[in-house]
Amino acid sequence: MPKTPQEIFESYVYAGAMTRNADALAESFTEDGIFEAPLLPPGASLPRRLEGREEIRKAMAAYYERQAQGGRSPNLEKSGYVLHTTSSPDVFIAEIDTVLDGDEGEEDTTHSLVQIFRIRDGKIARLRDYFAPGLIG
Repeated sequence: MPKTPQEIFESYVYAGAMTRNADALAESFTEDGIFEAPLLPPGASLPRRLEGREEIRKAMAAYYERQAQGGRSPNLEKSGYVLHTTSSPDVFIAEIDTVLDGDEGEEDTTHSLVQIFRIRDGKIARLRDYFAPGLIG
């Protein structure tokens, strides 16, 4: 039985935002998978486009290492998402509100984003991640 959009999305989030496991995240993509973040400015610490599982693995490992040196983790109890199916069984959209706990004396911040997933054989063939460029330096 093929994976559902819910299963694919939850596996992707667990590998990325929750455990920052670049290997597991990369394995959620097809061998020729593409990760795109079109809103990132040139020169950002994460490239706007990653092509292929190995490039995704390397770039995300470096990104997670930088995050570990001072990045805040999402508060999963306060964050939420809605998945939207489309007329194509191979495409779904995730509408996400990620809440980051504020530092002492500061309020929490919420970052809204949209991700468009194209699936092939139960894996992500293309992911377009539309998020606020200020989240990544």
